[in-house]
Amino acid sequence: VWKQKIAFTAVALLVFCVSVVSLAALDLLPERKETPVVTATKTEVVAPVAVAPEFPERIEIPNIKLNVSVSNPSSTNVATLDAALHTGAVRYPLSAKLGEDGNVIAFGHSSYLPVVNNPAYKAFNDIQKLKVGDRIMVVGSDHTYVYAVETVNSANAGTDGIPLTVSG
Repeated sequence: VWKQKIAFTAVALLVFCVSVVSLAALDLLPERKETPVVTATKTEVVAPVAVAPEFPERIEIPNIKLNVSVSNPSSTNVATLDAALHTGAVRYPLSAKLGEDGNVIAFGHSSYLPVVNNPAYKAFNDIQKLKVGDRIMVVGSDHTYVYAVETVNSANAGTDGIPLTVSG
């Protein structure tokens, strides 16, 4: 019985490998798509008052039904950031806080696997569906900042970057 199982597995593996190589040779394999990067800008200020910098606590995007908590670790250690991703979105520690000059950089997982045990791995699902004008609300402890999507584009994680220091 074991010989038959091993033979079957070997034949199945061989058929799979031959199929993949054949599809690659014919250039029929699907191309990997770049992950879209969404940029947003502050659209309106209700009352122009100076506010104390604060950490983001939550990101809400009604048009894609996104509502995710934001962790604010103090270390850029990869293990620390990875652990924070298990709870939702993460603000990069060297990026600005809400109310400060600079970019507030938040990142998180997206997964379209049929079974995902940790909902944090789906924190940014559907972000690629954002459209120009969609509202993004970033909630701090004292204020809610409302942004609107200006552009949606793809970026290469190896060559593109987001500046930490900007005016405004």
